[in-house]
Amino acid sequence: MALAAASSLSLMACDGPVSSGSSFKGIDITGADYARGFTLTDFHGQARSLADFRGKVVMLYFGFVQCPDVCPTALTRAAAVMQQLGPLATDLQVIFITVDPERDTPDLLREYLASFHPSFLALTGSADQIKAAADEFRVYFKKVPTGSSYTMDHTALSYLFDRQGRIRVVLRHEQTADDYAADIRQLLAMPSA
Repeated sequence: MALAAASSLSLMACDGPVSSGSSFKGIDITGADYARGFTLTDFHGQARSLADFRGKVVMLYFGFVQCPDVCPTALTRAAAVMQQLGPLATDLQVIFITVDPERDTPDLLREYLASFHPSFLALTGSADQIKAAADEFRVYFKKVPTGSSYTMDHTALSYLFDRQGRIRVVLRHEQTADDYAADIRQLLAMPSA
């Protein structure tokens, strides 16, 4: 997974997004020509796109329920960020996009996300829809056989969008909840127009 994350970061550098002049702890990709959105289905069966969350800062992550350590760590960190934000947390929407729609049923996703925070939302879709969303975000994922089952290798980055739905920041898995919260606070403080 580290190789996938490193290759994604190198792709970002090649495109040369315009710096916003902010001092983010993560990688400022303001103006990037990718990670612009998605069209998937939530665990209630409702079609969702990035436009549905305008007015909120969005933190988006790709993962899967049976992930042994990376995904639970990312979601535990996201829950810690919600706690750090206090009343501001109502202006943050955490979105988890499954890379394993074969096993991650809507009911399983709802139960899994609720175990971290009641406001977290999971999105799924057909294999083609998930691939299209991953491609838009330059997220790598691959099924890896493990005996009689399989696991998923995937990029472990979190994406932050401002209240207007514009991609602004990519945060690495190694960063702390404090780093995430600092960048989210910065986005929350920006004018909404």
